[in-house]
Amino acid sequence: MVLRLSTLFLRTLREDPADAEVASHRLLVRAGYIRRAAPGIYTWLPLGLAVLHKVEQIIREEMASIGAQEVHFPALLPKEPYEATNRWTEYGEGIFRLKDRKDADYLLAPTHEEMFTLLVKDLYSSYKDLPLSLYQIQNKYRDEARPRAGLLRGREFIMKDSYSFDVDDAGLDASYAAHREAYLRIFARLGLEVVPVKATAGAMGGSKSEEFLHPTEIGEDTFVRSAGGYAANVEAVTTVVPAAVDYSDAPAAQVLDTPDTPTIDTLVEASQTIFPHPERRWTGADTLKNVVLAVKLPTGEKQLVVIGVPGDRAVDLKRVEANIGAFLPVAGEIGLEAASEEDLKSQPLIVKGYLGPGLDTEDALLGLEGKSGLLYLVDPRVVPGTRWITGANQPGKHVYGLVAGRDFGWDGVIECTEVREGDEAPDGSGPLETARGIEMGHIFQLGRKYAEALELKVLDANGKQVTVTMGSYGIGVTRAVAAIAESNHDERGLIWPRAVAPADVHVVAVGRGEEIFAEAERLAAELESRGLNVMLDDRPKVSPGVKFGDAELIGVPTIVAVGKGLANGTLEVKDRRSGSAEDVPVGDVADYVVRAVRGDA
Repeated sequence: MVLRLSTLFLRTLREDPADAEVASHRLLVRAGYIRRAAPGIYTWLPLGLAVLHKVEQIIREEMASIGAQEVHFPALLPKEPYEATNRWTEYGEGIFRLKDRKDADYLLAPTHEEMFTLLVKDLYSSYKDLPLSLYQIQNKYRDEARPRAGLLRGREFIMKDSYSFDVDDAGLDASYAAHREAYLRIFARLGLEVVPVKATAGAMGGSKSEEFLHPTEIGEDTFVRSAGGYAANVEAVTTVVPAAVDYSDAPAAQVLDTPDTPTIDTLVEASQTIFPHPERRWTGADTLKNVVLAVKLPTGEKQLVVIGVPGDRAVDLKRVEANIGAFLPVAGEIGLEAASEEDLKSQPLIVKGYLGPGLDTEDALLGLEGKSGLLYLVDPRVVPGTRWITGANQPGKHVYGLVAGRDFGWDGVIECTEVREGDEAPDGSGPLETARGIEMGHIFQLGRKYAEALELKVLDANGKQVTVTMGSYGIGVTRAVAAIAESNHDERGLIWPRAVAPADVHVVAVGRGEEIFAEAERLAAELESRGLNVMLDDRPKVSPGVKFGDAELIGVPTIVAVGKGLANGTLEVKDRRSGSAEDVPVGDVADYVVRAVRGDA
């Protein structure tokens, strides 16, 4: 059926919506694809659904190509399965919770690992039933503290999540590889550049994990890559650890007066005079900065943690958040921020601006059996034998020549500092460069975490019960629509790739003569009969300028203008992406358009 603008539920906007932060949000609203219902929640209009369904269809085709089968779960789920895996607690404030009239607890599903696991447990019991891959395309809900950027970070969104079930790890490896290749094909068909990068598993758990990031300046994720092929999310980058240093001849550390030096810059400058380096000037890299962080646990409790890092490096809270879970007493999603003045006052031993680990095990403030009782973690560059300038835990005093491993210890080593351009790739493939990206997909080797918690077992070939091993694979479907819009637009509007455009061709009747509208109707019918999806602007009392403006805003790849050229036997065919236009004889237009559409398909 021809999509007629005279009856289409559509109102385009001339002005940008006030809350639009990025181009995709601005243009999808202005062009009539979505409308805001609440912060982070959007209504999909007919044009938006047309694009969304095409994205979903590509995903379905590629999932089918690897043998995955589609199911559909409810979004409203009971508490009990999430309690069994401890994620009811681990998600903290990140999920929507509610009670029914009988006071039973429910949640709006953020993901469905538990439900997939229980479904397979309910129906399958033998290794002969495996391998198995199931998927769904469904709404998800997360209570984002700051929804932003339209569809890119919302509170309700659509995901494709699939799960593989295998008897052993070799089977999981094969399922993971099949999904990975399917993802690369999906993004290629969507016209989205993606970079697969090593990632951390986070609250999902599991071992191997990769993200598919779409490079863009507005991306929330920072990733790194090297010329030699290494790529990782910054949270997953590992530091090239320097070798330990022999400190057998190191002189004793000295505590010196360093008044008015509460910052790294003031300390470095003062140290040039107070304790000159024998060979060069001191730099921030010679200092050990001890940063106090406040960690909000999933239980609601707050715990202070101190992290020691070279003074020339900033602490990256996202890297800390991704890696600190191994050192905490409970698992789950945490909140993380710099300790406040009130937090610091709760630890009277901390001298702000002059905090340090101490001089020896008896004097130690931080780490191991330190007097403060605070967890003390250090950057991987703090290796035994390295010598540091750091706080002496006394106002206006610092200690010089403090030797790691001799004068102080620590409770653990954590990847926590900013990753810089030029840092060495951990695999030796060259210096790193940084970029921004949007996470389009994430795949995990979950292993047996959920299967063990929910007792998903099958009988193997020897009749012995074994725990099933699982993989999890997600794609942000609504996010894909936004990312495509973000990377396919100009100052006039959207420019959809043909694979996902709401129509193949936009026929515009420009003028008031009956013959113009009759020819537009005839051409639309012919193109439709030849298998194309046609949008027809048949609005009778709308000016040519408005019609052309709407056509460019809506962004269908090919625009045919039926107007004054009709008197000379020609119609104007315009390519929305290149902007090139050609006058084509009326009798040749249908063939011309079909070639353009199928040549780009």
